[in-house]
Amino acid sequence: MASARKNNSTYTANEQAIAEHCPVLSSLYFIGGRWKINILWKLHHGVNRFGLLKNTIQGISEKMLTTQLRELESDGFISRKVFAEVPLRVEYTLTSLGETLIPILLKLYDWGTENDMPARFAEKRL
Repeated sequence: MASARKNNSTYTANEQAIAEHCPVLSSLYFIGGRWKINILWKLHHGVNRFGLLKNTIQGISEKMLTTQLRELESDGFISRKVFAEVPLRVEYTLTSLGETLIPILLKLYDWGTENDMPARFAEKRL
């Protein structure tokens, strides 16, 4: 993911320290944010076309979905296959790297359920 930040900025220094010293934070750098885990989860459940992803992920814009899909593809978590048809058809699938995240996401799902995280999240937002 390209960045236009100055090389001597605090943010850049923090990114460098994270990448060098913390596997958890450096991992979250690639899958963090509002949409990426949701996209990976949907792909795991078989939703694989752009329109289907757009319709099943509430609140995401086409531009943001396109950006997130490109980043996930660039980082090796998903693959994109274009079919030479009219109209053009594009399908996204998890790569082997993306598949390795699924057991972790399932564990997070279980943890979130056991600890009632949706209710905690709702309370925090009020």
